[in-house]
Amino acid sequence: MTQAKRGDTVRIHYTGTLDDGSVFDSSDGREPLQFTIGAGQIIPGLESAIEGMAAGEEKTVTIPATEAYGDYQPQARQGVPREQIPDHIPLEIGSRLQVQTPDGQAMPVTVTEVSDEVVVLDANHPLAGKDLTFAVEIVDVD
Repeated sequence: MTQAKRGDTVRIHYTGTLDDGSVFDSSDGREPLQFTIGAGQIIPGLESAIEGMAAGEEKTVTIPATEAYGDYQPQARQGVPREQIPDHIPLEIGSRLQVQTPDGQAMPVTVTEVSDEVVVLDANHPLAGKDLTFAVEIVDVD
């Protein structure tokens, strides 16, 4: 059997869970996830765990935050004066918005606090700072 290596296209079924056992993502009921090893299309720790696996093989791996979405960065939170946010923008805690950086790039943020004066936006990935566990099945290696 062919073992997955850098440059190969791999198709996997997976279920990702947090330390408390809650599922944050899964391919259950969908087509397998397809990606090329070494192309940076999935988190580095999962990519490393899949290298060397063959079609039909299954395993469960825990990926530390540093090899997933990184450590939580407190400096990625910023308070914005409430009057600078247009009234039509939804400001419920947990809402995902896009802001424009000074160099014109779009950046996703999450609303984490709302008061009459300030809205706190968090640019960390929602899974930053979390270790992730994946149950993985290799469907195909090309």
